[in-house]
Amino acid sequence: MPPGTGDAQLTISQQVPLTGAVIVSTPQDIALLDARKGLNMFRQVDVPVLGIVENMSYFKCPHCGEHTNIFSHGGAKDEAKKLDIDFLGEIPLDIEIRETSDGGHPIIDKNPDSPHAEAYRQIAQHVWAKATAILEHKATATPKIVM
Repeated sequence: MPPGTGDAQLTISQQVPLTGAVIVSTPQDIALLDARKGLNMFRQVDVPVLGIVENMSYFKCPHCGEHTNIFSHGGAKDEAKKLDIDFLGEIPLDIEIRETSDGGHPIIDKNPDSPHAEAYRQIAQHVWAKATAILEHKATATPKIVM
């Protein structure tokens, strides 16, 4: 969902059965403020937060290889620690990710052996493991009877 905690996000969170939510944020403080609001909204409607991903975490120049932290770096990881949720990984700001996505073939499809594809795979594995654990717990939980 787009950032925020407006009516659309709240309605979907309450009307659609969700196994969990993944919070995605860029590393700068203002974006993390929105991410924190979203996380708190999911907690209020009893949707488990599976973790946080740092998007546009860094930029690696394709010409010289210099690593630049355009939007800062590590803010989502620090926020995850503060909020006691899992940090799922970081995705760089990268032209190949943008080009392959815009072309309809995400990086994991177009260049599956790239480090960027591996970053997505690792995040997906974390999300899968957490979602599976939640679903297994729900399947074995004793139903509550309310009278």
